[in-house]
Amino acid sequence: MTTQVIRSEWTKIRSVASTVWTLSLTAVVTVALGMLVSALARQQFDNLGEQDRLSFDPTYVSFAGMGLGQLAMIVFGVLVVTNEYSTGMIRTSLAAVPRRGAFLASKVAVATALALVVGMVTSFAAFFLGQAMLGSLSTSIGEEGVLRAVLGGGLYMALIAMFSMGIAAMLRSPMLSLGILMPFFFLISGILGVVSATKKVARFLPDQAGGRIMQVVTPVGDDTPYGPWGGLGIMALWVIAALVGGYLLLRKRDA
Repeated sequence: MTTQVIRSEWTKIRSVASTVWTLSLTAVVTVALGMLVSALARQQFDNLGEQDRLSFDPTYVSFAGMGLGQLAMIVFGVLVVTNEYSTGMIRTSLAAVPRRGAFLASKVAVATALALVVGMVTSFAAFFLGQAMLGSLSTSIGEEGVLRAVLGGGLYMALIAMFSMGIAAMLRSPMLSLGILMPFFFLISGILGVVSATKKVARFLPDQAGGRIMQVVTPVGDDTPYGPWGGLGIMALWVIAALVGGYLLLRKRDA
């Protein structure tokens, strides 16, 4: 990767309004929904059963908006890759940067750096504002496992964007990419996670494994065979597989 290529990719991303808006929406939705759920959790805590109280995780509650916010991050990742295919600019880009590996790596690096910054800011904002809503039920950033969870929230968002970029590089179409990723993360993964026959397999899906990093309190009866960092590692393997697949297809086919 050269400085000129990276600079070019940065210019592409910031000059497209849709990518800027999706990142903004990621932050707003995640923080707002986290605050709302935290406020509701504070009101309903006295009505919880004993087991639910033992499993109550104030840190994870403040991240309740991550599930919806990640959808905006998925859109960002898809648009970063597919905008050039939609406009036909991909031919010009590949003519200017004939080394397709360098082209894709530069695009992913710039977009990931931006997603990581937004993800970290969003994660810390969601945590502190969520804890403010929880009041007496809140925890602090200095408690064991909390800082890891907050930092992990930012890393999770960046990995979601990278995974989406890999899938988009393989499919090239924004509609097809979003048509697969949106239902998968918003519906299919959640359904597989609650069905007894598929629950153990669903633990190894990217969102469920990666989301483990944001948990501080282990739910009663949870027998997940990996810890927070192990889950994030599983998610990283999914990301690597998606990006490698995107690169291989980009290298073989015409623009």
